[in-house]
Amino acid sequence: MITKVGVKSLTIVQAVNDALRTMLKEREDVILLGEDIGKNGGVFRATEGLLEEFGEERVMDTPLSEAGFTGAAIGMALGGFRPVVEIQFLGFIYPAYEQIMTHAARMRARTRGHFTVPLVIRAPYGAGVRAPEIHSDSMEALFTHMPGIKVVCPASPYDAKGLLIAAIEDPDPVLFLEPMRSYRAFREDVPEGKYTIEIGKGKKLREGDDVTVIAWGAMVPVAIKAAEEAAKKGIDADVIDLRTLYPLDKDIIAESVQKTGRAVIVQEAHATGGLANDILAVINDTSFFYQHAPVERVTGFDVPVPFFAYEDDYLPTPSRVLHAMEKVMRF
Repeated sequence: MITKVGVKSLTIVQAVNDALRTMLKEREDVILLGEDIGKNGGVFRATEGLLEEFGEERVMDTPLSEAGFTGAAIGMALGGFRPVVEIQFLGFIYPAYEQIMTHAARMRARTRGHFTVPLVIRAPYGAGVRAPEIHSDSMEALFTHMPGIKVVCPASPYDAKGLLIAAIEDPDPVLFLEPMRSYRAFREDVPEGKYTIEIGKGKKLREGDDVTVIAWGAMVPVAIKAAEEAAKKGIDADVIDLRTLYPLDKDIIAESVQKTGRAVIVQEAHATGGLANDILAVINDTSFFYQHAPVERVTGFDVPVPFFAYEDDYLPTPSRVLHAMEKVMRF
């Protein structure tokens, strides 16, 4: 649906499709690989219509072998292509973990910069869509601790398109996480054609002086809702969408916390070993003497993501985030 000249109103999954189409048109070295991405257009239809437009030499259905087609894509990237791999769900990435961490992430260092791996790995992630086991994992922290691979996680259609194009043009591997809970949750005006958003830069979505709320992916709408409820109680929050999880935008975090003196981090993933702990360390390293209260974390629990209706008890909610905001204000 076109809302104005040069702008389309798109969902996140449509913006992903638009970014892929844009780069397939612009660069002949861009190739898509993944399970069911061709004839079926992907399990979420993120690649719908691309096989018909660009042919099976550019949009390749693969066997059910994440390690196999991810390893093949690494070889393609070393050979001059820019492959974009789709992992159907982030929880399916574990067989490919060895290929990503042993080879893709290390190749620049291993060859002293003589070879790079311009590879994008797209993966829908997260709970909230009533999916079966291993479909709902939010395991970004498995990748944020390995130098050599960037981790990107957009929360809006505009950011999804601009960041995906930037990821495809990046000379190094990028894990591109797509919050499937938000795939069709809302629309946003997205420019037609090519544009990029710098990887490694967060975005402030709301201005406030009392507390900083930091989130990414599907937790961004949760953080915004909590901030709106807090405003009714006289608490004004800065809300930051990290957008890139590695490398972190430490400047935007520090600037906000040094202004507000309080912070709440919202993370869908399990509490132990999660990215929130690294963000907390950034706050302590840069802004310890500015803090008026200990940092609060609102996270998933240290259990496998539960089935179906119990997902609602696992996921952070606006009410849990609001409670954390009130707690740091009372300290």
